[in-house]
Amino acid sequence: MAKRCGSMSNIQGHPCFGGNHHKNGRMHLAVAPRCNIKCGYCNRRHDCANESRPGVTSRLLTPGEAAAKVREVMASPAIGPLIKVVGIAGPGDPLHNEETFETFRLIGEEFPHLIKCLSTNGLLLPERMSLLEEIGLHSLTVTLNALDPRVGKRIYSHVCHDGAIHRGEAGAALLIANQLDGIRQAAKLGLTIKINTVLIPGVNDDEIPAISRKVRELGAFVMNIMPLIPQADFANLAPPTPERLDALRQENEKTIGQFKHCRQCRSDAVGLIGQDLPVAQPTQELLFTQTA
Repeated sequence: MAKRCGSMSNIQGHPCFGGNHHKNGRMHLAVAPRCNIKCGYCNRRHDCANESRPGVTSRLLTPGEAAAKVREVMASPAIGPLIKVVGIAGPGDPLHNEETFETFRLIGEEFPHLIKCLSTNGLLLPERMSLLEEIGLHSLTVTLNALDPRVGKRIYSHVCHDGAIHRGEAGAALLIANQLDGIRQAAKLGLTIKINTVLIPGVNDDEIPAISRKVRELGAFVMNIMPLIPQADFANLAPPTPERLDALRQENEKTIGQFKHCRQCRSDAVGLIGQDLPVAQPTQELLFTQTA
């Protein structure tokens, strides 16, 4: 793989990588319904038009519908000039869905100036790296919540890979190994990398300093420590206090830059961070699949 020159030059204006998030917007395309791991904090079974959290969307799109939506938004005099980034962040894992790559190919053909961004759990990163290079991906977000499989098994109930279901420490170890290898390869390719880490009080607090050191060593650019949204398996846990979150960010900023204006966006977010356009009211419950 040939490393692209100057990865930061590829993402000028990206609101999650130093661009002005008051002036530069992004557009998430919900084309990836299937997921290959089960995170204890994830609930993608329903959507409310008034909520903002990862993994929800009011409507799944086909690649063709996604391209049409980008065309419509970019043609708007009020919104189009704000959009610098087109991203795919779910509602499942983008690398586990071929629709992701078809969508990026279509967008790249029609809007080559837009920054292409993808968020993933990282399980398939090593084996999808050539595809990411082919579509001209600019920036990558990997959610990495643990380095120790003993901690990981408390977060992930199972991991599906190559037609097999892996549970416990074995599943967590497989996921973590692929995440780290994928981050290393992505940095070598020249992608600009953000690491998302969900802070789960009493579960992975002690992992965060080690994660920050490791991902910096592998070539990540910035880290985003996100507060737990209590739901699913962790519905009974209290989220971290703002003071605790801020203290961890300050402590780990000594190791790697910290992304502090995250709003834990929906899979169909459009507009400026914190000022998204209204989403269409869903007409029925949306059911997404956890599948190998």
